[in-house]
Amino acid sequence: MNVAIYCGSQEGKKSIYREKAKELGEVLAKSKIGIVYGGSNIGLMGAVADAALAHYGRVIGIMPEHLQQRELAHLSLTEIYFVESMHVRKKQMVDLSDAFIALPGGCGTLDEYFEVFTWAQIGLHHNPVILYNVDGFYDALIQHFNKMLEEGFIREEQRHILQVASSAEEILAILNTHQDSLLQKGS
Repeated sequence: MNVAIYCGSQEGKKSIYREKAKELGEVLAKSKIGIVYGGSNIGLMGAVADAALAHYGRVIGIMPEHLQQRELAHLSLTEIYFVESMHVRKKQMVDLSDAFIALPGGCGTLDEYFEVFTWAQIGLHHNPVILYNVDGFYDALIQHFNKMLEEGFIREEQRHILQVASSAEEILAILNTHQDSLLQKGS
């Protein structure tokens, strides 16, 4: 199993963001779950990758060529791909992943998260799309999702797409449940 990790190329102002990114990288590596991410060695992106690699995890980076100048490519990854655009990056991350996790981040993180959320809504995939709500970072967004549900802009039968976790253990439980359901469907 591989999971796409969407997160900031910055660390944010609270040290807990970095701590939880590192913890998630470690937990995924120890659980033999591969990481697919943006390929940078800075910010939360670098923290999650470094932690996974330190615990012998599989980490695949996908970086648009134009970002190589702004973000430093992580050259110690299991694999790294340099692609022509953000569109190609996002598509390749989806193609290589069985689940999607958004840690704290900025507009790029939200762009990637909303795209895979929307793809789940329209049936292009049936994989978990998880908000990792570190220290309440996504509380306002979760409140807005509830508003969209209340106002009829997200159908009630799509409520399950919004999955929120507040710990690496909760994320692992969601991933294990998903993996178990895939195995049951395959047998």
